[in-house]
Amino acid sequence: MDEQVSVKTLGNVYYIHGEADVMTAVMGTFTFAQQLNFSPTTTSEIATIVSELATNIVKYAAHGRIELAEIQRHSELEGESGSEQGIRVIARDSGPGIAHIEQAMAEHFSTGGSLGMGLPGVQRMVDQFEIKSLTQTSGTEPCGTTVTVIKWGKSNAV
Repeated sequence: MDEQVSVKTLGNVYYIHGEADVMTAVMGTFTFAQQLNFSPTTTSEIATIVSELATNIVKYAAHGRIELAEIQRHSELEGESGSEQGIRVIARDSGPGIAHIEQAMAEHFSTGGSLGMGLPGVQRMVDQFEIKSLTQTSGTEPCGTTVTVIKWGKSNAV
C-alpha cells in the first residue's frame, strides 16, 4: 500500500498566554472542524484535544501556541485509490520541557496537581501522537515541548 499525507489547508495559529486564550483556541478549533464538515463527534474530540494541550501550555509553560491544519491522506491499494481527511494539531511551548516523558504519559501521573489524564487522554483520542521535549539537561538547544497529533475522520460531506 502506498500512502501520502499532505497539508490541504492551514488553519489558524492560536497564541496561548492564559485561560482566555485556551477558550479562544477551543472555539476556533471547533469552528475550523465544522467548516471542514467533520462529524459532530469528531469535531468535539478535536476541540477537547486542543483544550487539553492548550491547558497544559498554560499550566506548565506559561505561553506557547496551537497550530491547526487540514490534512489529506491519499492511498493506493491494488489499483484502487482513496483519500481521507484529517486535522493536524501542533502544540508548541518554550517551557522547561518534560524530563520524563514516559511518566508524563502514564495515567494518573501529574506534577501539576491534576488527575494526570491529559496527555494519556489525548493519545487515546487521536490516530497519531508524537511528543518531543527538551529540558535544560538536554544540551544547548532551547527548552520546550512540541506535541503533534493527527485525527483522521470521515466528514459529513458526500
